[in-house]
Amino acid sequence: MSIHHPKPARGVISNIFFSSAEPRLRAGWRLLLQTLLMILLALILQLALAVFFIDGANADLFMGQILELLIFTISIYLARVFLDKRSFVSLGLQINKQAATDLFAGVLIAGVIMGLIYLAELAAGWLTFEKFAWQEESAATVMMGVLKFLTVFVFVGWNEELLSRGYHLQTLASGTNLFWGVVISSGVFGLAHLGNPNATWVSAAGIFFAGLFLAYGYLRTGLLWLSIGLHIGWNFFEGVVFGFPVSGLDIYRLIRHQIQGPEIWTGGAFGPEAGLIVLPALAIGFGLIYLYTQSRSGAA
Repeated sequence: MSIHHPKPARGVISNIFFSSAEPRLRAGWRLLLQTLLMILLALILQLALAVFFIDGANADLFMGQILELLIFTISIYLARVFLDKRSFVSLGLQINKQAATDLFAGVLIAGVIMGLIYLAELAAGWLTFEKFAWQEESAATVMMGVLKFLTVFVFVGWNEELLSRGYHLQTLASGTNLFWGVVISSGVFGLAHLGNPNATWVSAAGIFFAGLFLAYGYLRTGLLWLSIGLHIGWNFFEGVVFGFPVSGLDIYRLIRHQIQGPEIWTGGAFGPEAGLIVLPALAIGFGLIYLYTQSRSGAA
């Protein structure tokens, strides 16, 4: 007859700091330490830039994304391995044939959504087409503008999805549940964009719903690649192809137009995320993600 020895009672300090399920810090402490590590890395890199006579605070969009790439990737890698006791790849970053397919599908779905927003605003008389970029610029200038911002948005897609749908969502879910992981991480995602030009609480709400949409891509696949593709495609088609502001940023545009529709619908100077137009667009996006992942075994 086996004898079962009761587990020793956990002390107050252990209950506050450590998980009862496994030997690692509770989710909240892991999130806090990862955030502090991001801040520390940002300060170190800003100092390094200053040594080389580059003002990191005024770095252009391209340089800023390279800095974020280093800050987000390094801090999340270290937190995932040493605090979470998990592999970096387990965030949903397995590299295989499905990863490439998901990336492409995400970009395509986002392109369809943005195309529908453009056509809807055009049909409603809310924007007036002026010209294409190549009608007044050389082919080299057009190509350089497109490639520059495509590269920037690849960085943005990786950086923000790794942080929001990767570390934030999954760490929050491990400490609460999946529902609250999605809601809280999307809320933080929306609040983080309040520092963008022309941002308002309305735009933050729109970004929150966009965060739910991006999270759905992760939930349906268990991988981050679809969400990363959606994020890249959203920004690229929104700004470069269809000429809308991207979360308040005025970037290189292939289609030049003027927006004169009601700001409550169009989002005005912030872009479609700050307008009611984004809600039916996201509803279509949810449907497209569902259809794309319908045959995926184990889809949520």
